[in-house]
Amino acid sequence: MAVEHHAGRDAERRAGAGADRHAPLFSFLWPLIWTASAGAAAASLFGSAAQHWLALGDGTPPEPEWTTPNTVALELPSMRLRDFGKGERGRPTIVCAPYALHGATIVDFAPGHSLVEALRRGGLTRPLVTDWRSATPEMRFFSIDTYLADLNVAVDELTPPVDLVGLCQGGWLALVYAARFPGKVRRLVLAGAPVDVDAAESPMSRAVRGLPLSTFESLVRLGDGRVLGRYVREAWAPALDAAEAGHVLQVPASLEPDRLRELEARFRHWYAWTVDLPGPYYLQAVDLLYRQNQIAQGRFVALGRRIDLADVRAPLFLLAARDDEIVPAEQLFATTRLVGSADGAIETAIAPCGHLGLFLGAGTLSGAWTRIAHWLCADRLIAKAS
Repeated sequence: MAVEHHAGRDAERRAGAGADRHAPLFSFLWPLIWTASAGAAAASLFGSAAQHWLALGDGTPPEPEWTTPNTVALELPSMRLRDFGKGERGRPTIVCAPYALHGATIVDFAPGHSLVEALRRGGLTRPLVTDWRSATPEMRFFSIDTYLADLNVAVDELTPPVDLVGLCQGGWLALVYAARFPGKVRRLVLAGAPVDVDAAESPMSRAVRGLPLSTFESLVRLGDGRVLGRYVREAWAPALDAAEAGHVLQVPASLEPDRLRELEARFRHWYAWTVDLPGPYYLQAVDLLYRQNQIAQGRFVALGRRIDLADVRAPLFLLAARDDEIVPAEQLFATTRLVGSADGAIETAIAPCGHLGLFLGAGTLSGAWTRIAHWLCADRLIAKAS
């Protein structure tokens, strides 16, 4: 599958043409970004399995398994840091997974649909993933600072500087971290990440700003200080349109029926398992990021310091989805005018897919993500050759 690739800042003006802007009714509930993007791809697959699990009691299916062998390198209050290096050494690359409605296994979904696999195939010897924990009652007071602090512990454990790859909600977190600790990030990749929500309106940003903050606070109260994924999922499931998982996974028409059924079952399982979010973290994301746009405006405070994105001077790679119905490409590509990275150190690419296809699509993984892996490895290969 072809990937449209553009270098430098000109891509910002060309991105997003043809994107589907029709997001569903519940898109204002920020954790729904994943199900919103799955919209047309998941309902018929999800329905029967979800009803089965709901009938069992609390509606929680078993946690999806990881595809690639890994070890837990670090146990922290907010996450498990998973090491996919298979015992190999080398410069670590931390994939900052999304922390929304679904779990971090989106980065290692299935053979042929694994970002971890694509990065290793592209030459990275030690990818690691932030496996964010579902919020327990004891975690209900965790804020964005909690996650930044634990990410900082993980980076220090690996001996900085490290490479950071931030996906969607994990993207703005990685960007804020890189601005807060610029000396600890060597190269930065952001994919499908909302950075400047004023750069282009989306159904989600429009809905968030059109509702009082009390709407979101009531969701937190419902969960006694947390946003409970199962409530969000139950509210969402009836609104989904029927279609096939193959659209998101980018499976070829020639795929064997047994293999397709296996992927569909795995997708159902991944889609049905949800995480809970701490109330402060959720409300800060809604209010400070989406309603006030503080990161792009230079007003966001992280770990006691106001964040200025101009402090980010590391080489930067931005990957957007052409048909992203959740994060318009302009919201991501606006990063190029906010950071301090040199023009020649910024690369951008647009993949012909929707939001989830950025992370699960076979064509995107073999195309755009292989290019990104080579970009992350480029200076290492030059050093070896010299």
